[in-house]
Amino acid sequence: MSTLSEPFVRPQNPCFSSGPCAKRPGWSLQGLSDASLGRSHRATLGKAKLNEVIQRSRAILGIPRNYLVGIVPASDTGAIEMAMWSLLGPRGIDMLTWESFGAAWVRDVTQQLKLNNVREIAADYGHLPDLDQVNFSRDVVFTWNGTTSGVCVPDGKWIASDRSGLTICDATSAAFALDLTWDKLDVTTWSWQKVMGGEAAHGMLVLSPRAVERLETYTPPWPLPKIFRLIEGGKVISSIFEGATINTPSMLAVEDALDGLRWADELGGLRTLQSRVRANMAAMTAWLEGNPDFAFLAEKAETRSPTSICLKINAPWFQALTIDGQKAAAKALVALLEEAGVAYDISSYRDAPPGLRIWGGATVETEDLVALFPWLDWALANVAATHSAAA
Repeated sequence: MSTLSEPFVRPQNPCFSSGPCAKRPGWSLQGLSDASLGRSHRATLGKAKLNEVIQRSRAILGIPRNYLVGIVPASDTGAIEMAMWSLLGPRGIDMLTWESFGAAWVRDVTQQLKLNNVREIAADYGHLPDLDQVNFSRDVVFTWNGTTSGVCVPDGKWIASDRSGLTICDATSAAFALDLTWDKLDVTTWSWQKVMGGEAAHGMLVLSPRAVERLETYTPPWPLPKIFRLIEGGKVISSIFEGATINTPSMLAVEDALDGLRWADELGGLRTLQSRVRANMAAMTAWLEGNPDFAFLAEKAETRSPTSICLKINAPWFQALTIDGQKAAAKALVALLEEAGVAYDISSYRDAPPGLRIWGGATVETEDLVALFPWLDWALANVAATHSAAA
């Protein structure tokens, strides 16, 4: 139980999870009433809705007309795995890792695909690898925004325009929030559940002409599961990129994705979404500048994610604890906030250093973040008091 007085103002929406993320402001089930339920996703209506997701996503993100955009199974994970299983193998691979998902892609490439000519260019949590080490004559796999570390690449300038290898980018917590440099990206993936606050289980896959050429001229030496197959008769299956999904999608989730995309259009598109993200990050930055007990996990300002905002706890009593003690204290802090109904699911990722992870994407209202800040101080003070009493 808490021992200190609670702050007066409460966030109107306590959903600060980094995935699935908060629904858009004003969202309701009524907005999904036009879902194509009980109908085949291959019928005219269902296919039209799936294609609308593709076309609206292309328009908002400014994806080039000669790039293919498709809906694929199994969220962002399915999309990035599909790309790696279908494309990797004919040349060496540089894999950038600075958080848990990037590390998972390395394990899959080396342990599942069993590819040998792989270089892991790594950095610890809070840091970005040395991008100058990347060799663009090789294929390059990286996350644009490290969701579990709060560290993102600053831009796309480090990517060679004259590369001979492919760039494969996991952009799941960057799409719709950060500027993706499309001419530098050959494969890009994300899921509906992040910046747009959609329901999970479906991923998006974007292929450049260079990626399509690789697909049509290279056959992997391993069997490909049906849900990974993008090629038929030596050609890309074009229908996948027109709304004919490989497996059966949830048409309720499709309608929810459309609801978010229509909301984005009504707001003013990508620039408005990004301005909402910047406002959230500015509020967080201003609060941290006056609060020595918390800090960004990301060391450099230019590489701090404005969506998956990862925090470390700098309070001296917290830093004096063992790692297990820090984990227990952070868990108690998060439990207090959830019990108070002011913040849900803001624990740092299980592989990350003990701390907090607070979503600041476009569906989060800045006033809710600002209302949360005093509660973070309150929870930390309560945990500190409990710790002192126990000592």
